[in-house]
Amino acid sequence: MPFAAGTVIKPKAKCCQDRPRCKRCPVVCKKLTRQGLAEKSGGKYVLRVDVGKKELKAARG
Repeated sequence: MPFAAGTVIKPKAKCCQDRPRCKRCPVVCKKLTRQGLAEKSGGKYVLRVDVGKKELKAARG
């Protein structure tokens, strides 16, 4: 399991625009939020559920 529920992710300040995007990329964090897997708390993101490889790969792609 790449990330467990309750994990706090601090996104990087700027997206590097590599492919695939890194796990801490702000774009990936925003995509996880749109999918309902994370929620924004201040400047950080907190995962609501366990995020598996498939969900993370889809957000990074």
